[in-house]
Amino acid sequence: MPVRVPRSTPLKNPERPVLALGLEGSANKLGAGVIRHSPDGSSTVLSNVRHTYITPPGEGFQPRDTALHHREWIFKVIGDCLTDAAITLTDLDCICYTKGPGMGAPLQSVALVARTLSLLYNKPLVPVNHCVGHIEMGREITGAKNPVVLYVSGGNTQVIAYSRQCYRIFGETLDIAVGNCLDRFARILNLSNYPSPGFNIEQLSKQGKRLVSLPYATKGMDVSLSGILTAIESYTFDKRYRPDGAPKSVEDDDIITPADLCFSLQETVFAMLVEITERAMAHIGSKEVLIVGGVGCNERLQEMMGIMAQERGGQVFATDERFCIDNGIMIAQAGLLSYRMGVTIPVSKSTCTQRFRTDEVHVAWRA
Repeated sequence: MPVRVPRSTPLKNPERPVLALGLEGSANKLGAGVIRHSPDGSSTVLSNVRHTYITPPGEGFQPRDTALHHREWIFKVIGDCLTDAAITLTDLDCICYTKGPGMGAPLQSVALVARTLSLLYNKPLVPVNHCVGHIEMGREITGAKNPVVLYVSGGNTQVIAYSRQCYRIFGETLDIAVGNCLDRFARILNLSNYPSPGFNIEQLSKQGKRLVSLPYATKGMDVSLSGILTAIESYTFDKRYRPDGAPKSVEDDDIITPADLCFSLQETVFAMLVEITERAMAHIGSKEVLIVGGVGCNERLQEMMGIMAQERGGQVFATDERFCIDNGIMIAQAGLLSYRMGVTIPVSKSTCTQRFRTDEVHVAWRA
């Protein structure tokens, strides 16, 4: 059942503009954003500042090092955010922070700053589910009404639809998330982590010409990705594999290049995601798909999903990297929706959790 958190007086129809600061730091993206809700129901993004922790090629980001990055950069990020929005902390109505899911140490580092600002400036504190933040920002930016949501990121892969004040999970990954699968393969190929491993796989895949055989692992409405990662890694030991793509002792047609592997990985995994999303659309009778999360920026995923939706007489909604990659404004948006329904918590209860499921949130602001 959805978790109901403490409430104060609802502000469903405020008589004046309401401002919220959102702080996000569940993984390697540190973000702060300010959003304003006007009495007429419109929303305005006043600022959205982000700083990313980048590791050397072949390396992932560890919780401790990521938390250190967040502690080093958070005051600059917040300062730039307030400057861009042309406001001060005293102008805010509430401070929103990511409660989870995510990496423990980075979550705690950002939550500590949120608590401190709440105490110093006497501002209400609002906890936000990271996944719901993605969904609500996607709905706000694209105008999607009641879509099937494909949430794809480094830590999460879920197919979601709304029902009775809860975001219900129709299907999800049984092991690793799609973003994690792409990131780990990028490390195998020693690709750069700037601006992100998934982006570099996407660009390299455009040069791929050969589709190698990989496991297609849908399990009903769920997917499994760890076996695919193992299978594609095995191709790097194949005698036909050429890291530089240049022919040596075999015919050109037999060569397998890094671009071929990136192309094959994307085509296989994205086909699985399209399949389970289409099943959810058929189940609830929706013609809308909303793609959110960092992997949602991938143009090939959007293209494949668009083909499926068009065949069903529907359409796909997606955002660019400003809003699909982890950011503070999505936390501000979801937090302000909660705040207007009267949701706040005391500092003593402002905890974080690495496991905070999307379907545990009471979505009180939707009818």
